[in-house]
Amino acid sequence: MALVYVVDDNDLLRDSVREALVREEHEVETFPHPVAALEALEQRRCHVVVSDLKMPRMDGITFLKEVLCLDSEMPVILMTAFASVTSAVEAMKLGAFDYIQKPFEAVEIALLVDRAYQLRCLKVDNEALRVSLADRAPKRVLVGDSRLVREVRQRCAQVADSIATVLVTGESGTGKELVSREIHNLSPRADRAFLAVNCAAISSNLLESELFGHERGAFTGADRERKGRFELADGGTLLLDEISEMPMPLQAKLLRILQERQFERVGSSVTRDVDVRVIATTNCNLAEWVGRGKFREDLFYRLNVLPIAVPPLRDRRDDVAMLADHFLAQIARRDGRKQAQVEPAAYRVLRDYHWPGNVRELENICERATVLGGRDVIRAATIEAWLQGEITQQDEFRNLRPGYLIHDMERQLIERTLVQFNGHREKTARTLGIGVRTLGMKLKKWQEEARQAG
Repeated sequence: MALVYVVDDNDLLRDSVREALVREEHEVETFPHPVAALEALEQRRCHVVVSDLKMPRMDGITFLKEVLCLDSEMPVILMTAFASVTSAVEAMKLGAFDYIQKPFEAVEIALLVDRAYQLRCLKVDNEALRVSLADRAPKRVLVGDSRLVREVRQRCAQVADSIATVLVTGESGTGKELVSREIHNLSPRADRAFLAVNCAAISSNLLESELFGHERGAFTGADRERKGRFELADGGTLLLDEISEMPMPLQAKLLRILQERQFERVGSSVTRDVDVRVIATTNCNLAEWVGRGKFREDLFYRLNVLPIAVPPLRDRRDDVAMLADHFLAQIARRDGRKQAQVEPAAYRVLRDYHWPGNVRELENICERATVLGGRDVIRAATIEAWLQGEITQQDEFRNLRPGYLIHDMERQLIERTLVQFNGHREKTARTLGIGVRTLGMKLKKWQEEARQAG
């Protein structure tokens, strides 16, 4: 059932169109002139607009332009007399969905509205699918048969049917997004969109627009309206990855949408309803962040309704061999090559390693072993040398000799932490326990020293 706005200064025609559409079980609101219709559109979006072409106060062409400024995807059907067909064709070029020539039968306008509504729904579904496919990583299952993995699978199945918010916690690289996808795939929403937003990868001033969308002209560069992830994920699941990185002002807005299931686009006062199941992930202890005033307490309790903790790989070593075989098979299929075999001694090396980078690190090692370690058999000595190199790099600061300059040690620590976080200054400063401004001053100083030395 569509919500249709009918605009015509002719009371008889306006009521006739309304009756024809109500018989087809559409919800209809009528307006005697375009100004009233535009005011209604600013408060509540409809699905289809049916408007006369010739009206006082504002003609149909101007009204069409105003409607498309509010919603560029809105299908607008124009009613026109024979003498105004040329104007109707002009309106089609400007973006009108179609026009219908007076006089017309009730069934004609009903069929035209049905077509417009179906197209509107199709465009929304296609956009959601496009974003979902763009965000979707190669589909994988939760690999492993250890007790801890079986418990995670069981918890995913338990929470899948609920619409309550899930908080997935665990160290970096443990597979929190895979757990989130598993929940979605097991839920009644599995055939709808699964969208993911990395809160740490988007600047704070753009994250609000990414989540809630924006209207044209809402800020510099907003040359057209844009649907946000909540709107695109309507009926499906939205993953908020690294939720701890969300700025405080946005946390308040997220709390509202979780409580009321309503939001406004940036630059708009129109309240929109949305049905989205939210899953949040973090590698931080949010309870501690709440105590330090870095995360809203009310949002934490709203997110932490159904908690799932993903275990680190070092606690599920029995899964290492199965995971390695899984990654090697994936790499072989991707590259069109025969799957490399792992000698028993190499499996033991993998199992005994402590995996600070968790499953992601194991995947990287499998990739390296396939490319550099030999196409047929992966040897223990090869893997051991790489893992020893990782250990040496991590323990380098523990083996510093007396006389090592504090200035040099500080610089290496900062530089390596920057590399670890891909140049993200806020994360680097927080990890090192210094301010972002202090970090920036140090980097600027070292750059100046490098220029002078050069």
